[in-house]
Amino acid sequence: MIYDTTLRDGSQGEGLAFSVEDKLKIAKKLDWLGVSYIEGGWPGSNPKDLEFFSRIKEVELKHARITAFSSTRKPDSSVWQDANLRALLEAKTEAVTIFGKSWDFHVYRALGTTLEENLQMVRDTVSYLKDRGLEVIFDAEHFFDGYRCNPDYALQVLGAAADAGADWLVLCDTNGGTLPWDLEETISEVKKHFNLPLGIHAHNDSACAVVNSLIAVRLGATQVQGTMNGYGERCGNADISSIIPILELKMQKRCIPDNHLSRLTEVSHYVSEVANMPRYNSQPFVGYGAFAHKGGVHVNALLKDPLTYEHIDPAAVGNHRRVLVSELSGLSNLLYKARELNLDINSYDSRTREVIQEIKELESQGFQFEGADASLELLLRRAFGEYQDFFQLQNLKILIEKREDNGIIAEAMIKLTVDSKTVHTAAEGDGPVNALDNALRKALTEFYPMIQEMHLRDYKVRVLDGTDGTAAKVRVLIESSDEKDSWSTVGVSENIIEASWQALVDSLNYMLMKRLSPTGSKEDTDEQDE
Repeated sequence: MIYDTTLRDGSQGEGLAFSVEDKLKIAKKLDWLGVSYIEGGWPGSNPKDLEFFSRIKEVELKHARITAFSSTRKPDSSVWQDANLRALLEAKTEAVTIFGKSWDFHVYRALGTTLEENLQMVRDTVSYLKDRGLEVIFDAEHFFDGYRCNPDYALQVLGAAADAGADWLVLCDTNGGTLPWDLEETISEVKKHFNLPLGIHAHNDSACAVVNSLIAVRLGATQVQGTMNGYGERCGNADISSIIPILELKMQKRCIPDNHLSRLTEVSHYVSEVANMPRYNSQPFVGYGAFAHKGGVHVNALLKDPLTYEHIDPAAVGNHRRVLVSELSGLSNLLYKARELNLDINSYDSRTREVIQEIKELESQGFQFEGADASLELLLRRAFGEYQDFFQLQNLKILIEKREDNGIIAEAMIKLTVDSKTVHTAAEGDGPVNALDNALRKALTEFYPMIQEMHLRDYKVRVLDGTDGTAAKVRVLIESSDEKDSWSTVGVSENIIEASWQALVDSLNYMLMKRLSPTGSKEDTDEQDE
């Protein structure tokens, strides 16, 4: 079973802060993927989590059970007086997760109490919750460190939870420092003492969170706790976007419903968008570059059989293969890309070889097409006569005014030709590029209303040769998106406005081609929920 703690443990990662709306959106998406448990938060820690538990009851979940998280009662007090436990019950979930100290060092230093009192805290808390008919998951915090330092006591903590009626015993590598062979030895010993279902909760401080989780499953653990995209405190938690496909495809362990694995990439990207976190391009299975191929030898083999350089079919996890065309590319890369775009080209045609040379020359000037697939597609379609120009520039002026009280104001005045009609307009912006973008959109929206659905997601500028100072070439990369897709475009010039213009024009033309041109149309293959 997959136990997702993105909304609680994941939210402790640097730069992450979920609103209640964010948490509700992510919970729905995780349920759509088919995880078994969604840990919604710690209701005793803040009002936001209490609101989440109240509102999630209005959501009809098909697969996941919502759990609330808390700690054992405080030392030298009773469960009836504990505010955290009262809040836990107010969350009104069917399952709860309680963490308790299993490292004697923590009992002394963090809790400031005795080893026996800590055991009683575990017993009292678990039995109190079981008496109220709840499923109780006991997270043995710092278990592997505790077992290494004092194995007898760490096992006593598990025993206290088991005797009190806990449904699960989850072994936590809270500091993330346990190595796989030590984890294997420890779990093997635990299994000799307990027959209860075991779980694993791993952190990634030694880059072992995923492998430690998989080893635990091999040894009999039936619950894996982790977060989407590995979000979490310090170096993060075990990344379930890697764990799920490995369990399903390589270990033949069913952990989400049949036919749901192809939803994985969409869910991973959705969570990163809601979290406002950048995607890790090389993230296994779900990263944009997870199945990207650049070397000519690799691509030549892929043309014969994808299994030559791919360990799984990308479609199995909802991802797709990408072949990068760059100065390192050979004929095979271009042929693969042409096949992908349904372009009719001949591998021995002189024009084909001219296009390869053109790409290499452009990259020598600073263009980088492996990170700008949309610009590459437009270049290829122009070269092979399948390009439609949706507008033409007549002239462009940009004025920048520095005001003492209001900073800098930029104004762009633009004259375009669209369908033999001339349109002349102007727009202001926070800077010259923003003004240019606003003016372009204002001029084109009358002719192409769908432009209003397009959003600029990211804008990057890189100086290509700093030794030239302010006269250096710059490369502008723009990432744009609409409701269904995202794409990247590139521009290069000594003038940042010109480089931005190139990337913006490509971005607009790419969207219009996809929406309006027969060669660029594509079916909506979004998978609907059950």
